[in-house]
Amino acid sequence: MKTPTPLEVEIKLALPPTGPAALNQHPLLASLPVSQHTLTNTYFDTPSGDLAKARIAVRLREIDGILLHTVKTAGQGSGGLSQRQEWEWQVSGPQLDLSALAKLPPFQGELAQALPALVPQLRTDFTRRSWQLTSGLSSTALTDTSSHIELVLDEGEIISGGYRTPICEIELELKKGDPETLWTLALQLAEQVPLRPSDSSKAARGNMLSAQHWPLPDAQTPIQWLHRATLALDAYHDSQQASFLAEAHQAIQALAEHPELDTLERTYAQTLPLALDAQGQPQAAYGSAALALAYRLAYQTALR
Repeated sequence: MKTPTPLEVEIKLALPPTGPAALNQHPLLASLPVSQHTLTNTYFDTPSGDLAKARIAVRLREIDGILLHTVKTAGQGSGGLSQRQEWEWQVSGPQLDLSALAKLPPFQGELAQALPALVPQLRTDFTRRSWQLTSGLSSTALTDTSSHIELVLDEGEIISGGYRTPICEIELELKKGDPETLWTLALQLAEQVPLRPSDSSKAARGNMLSAQHWPLPDAQTPIQWLHRATLALDAYHDSQQASFLAEAHQAIQALAEHPELDTLERTYAQTLPLALDAQGQPQAAYGSAALALAYRLAYQTALR
């Protein structure tokens, strides 16, 4: 088994239908080579959803005839940023490598009993275009010339429980360097690409789609309200239930009125509802305001 990187650190950004074209025209990517692959992915769980309850994903991915086995733990973070453990290794056939799974930390406890019961539960099929960025990630505040970020654009669909929902998203994964360069790049993209942070993984989206159930967390602090608003928008676009768009607006309103926000943070929060169209899609100002606010709430509490 390949020794894993201890943490996968990434920012996930959902796009409206016009987003991919705008991304492809962004000057940061204009001179970079792009690779394109078709990915087919099968996620496994027990019939009672033990892995989903533990927020663990087990996946088999086929890419260019190569089969990869992946395990991911629950992501920690909000505003699109997540950090989680990940293990990935190549396998020779389309069967789960149960002996290797049993050696991983997530399956050392009660979940070990779930391994024999794992069966396919959902699919994600998409085309992935990827760019490798190792420069051009500087701003007046954030500069790290040693960083390496992989930018991927995924377009396809999730198929789960007889339901389908589109995939149209950017993932910025930190391969090397300071995590703050992820925010730098995301903000640079948001200047020209309509986008919004997303806090839902493809596996989590598939599980909720199959169950037709999209729970939202309680919120009290500003970062919790932003997380709730982000998840509500994710839920709206996968469920097409207008109540979730209303929930997103209510969470944004509670965020904008929160007494802990400073003046700049309140301005960002007040921008958010104005920059969502009637279909819950982000206009140009949404991504910049949401990312700047998420960054300040996550990293800049010392400024208060």
